[in-house]
Amino acid sequence: MLFKKAMSTLLLSAACASLAQADVKIGVITSSTGPIALVGLPQKNSVPLLPTQAGDQSVKYINLDDGSDPTATVKALKKLISEENVDAIIGPSGSPNAMGVIQFVAEAGVPLLAPVGTAAVVLPMTEEKKWVFKTTQNDDLIAKALVEHMQASGVKTLGFIGTADPYGENWSRVIAGLAAEHGIKLVATERFQRQDTSVTGQSLKVLSSRPDAVLVAAPGSAAVLPQTTLFDQGYRGQMYQTHGAALPDFLKLGGRKVEGTILAASLMLVLDEVADDHPSKRIASDYIAAYEQLNGSKPATFGANTYDAGLLLQRAIPIAAQRGKPGTPEFRAALRDALEQSSEVAATQGVYNMTPEDHSGFDERGRELIQVRNGAWTLLGSH
Repeated sequence: MLFKKAMSTLLLSAACASLAQADVKIGVITSSTGPIALVGLPQKNSVPLLPTQAGDQSVKYINLDDGSDPTATVKALKKLISEENVDAIIGPSGSPNAMGVIQFVAEAGVPLLAPVGTAAVVLPMTEEKKWVFKTTQNDDLIAKALVEHMQASGVKTLGFIGTADPYGENWSRVIAGLAAEHGIKLVATERFQRQDTSVTGQSLKVLSSRPDAVLVAAPGSAAVLPQTTLFDQGYRGQMYQTHGAALPDFLKLGGRKVEGTILAASLMLVLDEVADDHPSKRIASDYIAAYEQLNGSKPATFGANTYDAGLLLQRAIPIAAQRGKPGTPEFRAALRDALEQSSEVAATQGVYNMTPEDHSGFDERGRELIQVRNGAWTLLGSH
């Protein structure tokens, strides 16, 4: 009898512990396979590093791979919502994938923290996009730094090559407006598909316009091909890239052909050169060290975008728990509201200050001007 009572107590304790461990369920969708795996893999590898405690709440993560396929993203998201009853979702990895699920998270009332490049997931703000938060810098913040550098460097004409998807389209729109404001003429605008193995036609058109500089707007490894093609065709003007190129493989795949490239991206690329009092330096250092210990390599900034989503949720969950119980519509609505009120949340990429109008929340602390020198990222202006 005593044994049975002890066993009952033990089983009850185990059941309570199990429930406590899964107080809040967060779905994660990554493209850890397929064409954008260079983006999705560091995100998947960052999941074990996400906070498992938020105030009094335990947090459980359920990670699914969409294989870089937007249709599979929708299926994974619906599974997380209907079968797993998640309170929020981190992901997906690709901009087209994220654009394709906004409707469904809004209908379900589940906050989505999207670690994607395009600002189109949160801008312009709509009723549906109120459920989406973006853990990367908006295009205009990055673009402004690049265009100001172009103007200061005497660039008068600019060529543009971007992906034919939401990432490239939004960058095309943003850069056209900023270039005009700064007296820079856009003399060529070309598009290509991420999976293309040749952009010879597009680059020849850009080359024939004889621009002072060229900006490539593409995420992940797709950023390399237009630049190396232009190099092979003899172009030696200044090359600019977006934060979509901020990964180690850009340097590996591009080699000497991407030497001198200028981009604006987070401090993670040049952490040793950033001032010690930057609010993100210690957080980024700790994340990089933990990632390297777990995976045996340094993370691309794309992984940090997923990690930052975890930090934002860690801050918001205890606030939301005051208004509802995890697993309920009330909790998810409160979680959305708490995320929207994120204030001075320091993370690996910068400092987040969300508002109803701004669901990215970065300021100048979330970007650095960086140049490729001797095959490495270097803070522009440092020696």
